[in-house]
This record gives sequence, C-alpha cells and structure tokens, in this order.
Amino acid sequence: MASFATHLVVVVVTILFAAMASAEMLQDVCVADLSNAVKVNGYTCKDSTQITPEDFYFKGLANIAATNTSTGSVVTGANVEKLPGLNTLGLSMSRIDYAPNGLNPPHVHPRASEIIFVLEGQLYVGFVTTAGKLIAKNLNKGDVFTFPKGLIHFQKNIANSPASVLAAFDSQLPGTQSLVASLFGALPDDILAKSFQLKHKQVKKIKLRYAPKK
Repeated sequence: MASFATHLVVVVVTILFAAMASAEMLQDVCVADLSNAVKVNGYTCKDSTQITPEDFYFKGLANIAATNTSTGSVVTGANVEKLPGLNTLGLSMSRIDYAPNGLNPPHVHPRASEIIFVLEGQLYVGFVTTAGKLIAKNLNKGDVFTFPKGLIHFQKNIANSPASVLAAFDSQLPGTQSLVASLFGALPDDILAKSFQLKHKQVKKIKLRYAPKK
C-alpha cells in the first residue's frame, strides 16, 4: 500500500510546475506578516530576520478530519493563512475528507485552478463551463482530475465508505465561494425568488439555513 508521503510527492511535483510560471521573485522569501492589518493585494512581508522554520511548516494534512457536517465533507487548507511562508509563491494545498455519500457542494475558486489526487475512495467530480456544459467523471484511488480557475465545480463520494483527496492550487490563497451559501446568504428575497422562480416563503425557508456573514 502506497504511503501518504508517496501520494503527497505526486501532488507537490505537480504544483512545482505551477510555481515556475508565477511572477519573478524580488527576494528569497516574503513570509506573510499575519499580524499586520495592512494589505496590498496580499500580505506584507515579515522582517526577514524574524522568519523561522515554522513559517514554512504545516502538518494539518496528515490526519483525517471529522466529516459529521451538514454536507458530509470537510476541507483542511494549507494556504498562506496557515503556512505564512507560501506568501507570494503562488501555490497552496488542501485535504478534503468525505463521509460515505458526502458532498463538497458546488463552489468556485476565484483566484486559482485546482488539481486533485484521490487518496482513498470513489468520487463523482465535475465542473461546468461558461457554456453550461458539465464535464464530469467517476474517480478511483490514485486518479487525478483538474478544475479550471473560476468555474463551478463539486466532488461527491459515491461509495458507502469514507474518501479523501489532496488538492493543489496555483495561488497561495485561492479563495472559496460556495454558490448556495453566497446566494441565499447575501442576496435580497425578490432577486432570489425571480432568479430561481420560487415563492417568497420558499426563499425565506432556504435563507434560514444560511445566515449572512457580517
């Protein structure tokens, strides 16, 4: 049985190529100063004399996360907010764990393309083009699939056993926008009712599940 480390190497090699295509660096590193409230299209750099190995280290992807959520999936991100050394490097990773029949609901990453490697299980995954075409496929352990930047995509565990994937992104902070939560958590009732051809009481019922972010 291939080790977790072997699986990780496959994904890391892939994202190295994405890093080569990023903007030319003007210094060795720019470790994110997460304590600085001032941002200029990203985090400012920490004083180079204050950086430590911990700025480049994160062990949160090794363990299976609890999947007892409403959708049966949990995303553990290793982005610049968790791993400050990623700042300006144009890459990050995530681990996604799925309960049996769990779903990572339709969402978009506005700042990155994504590639996933199936660690365990069977998944049905796909994305939707701007022409409205669904590009979808069943995946098994060891398979790889790519989601283009900014397009709606999803993953669903189609087995009665847990599943996990590693995901890599060509951004240190890809951003994630859940379609249902964003729409029903932010838009006015009349906009939603007309857009989805729903009655206002139906809209209100759905919105109760998605409190707007402050």
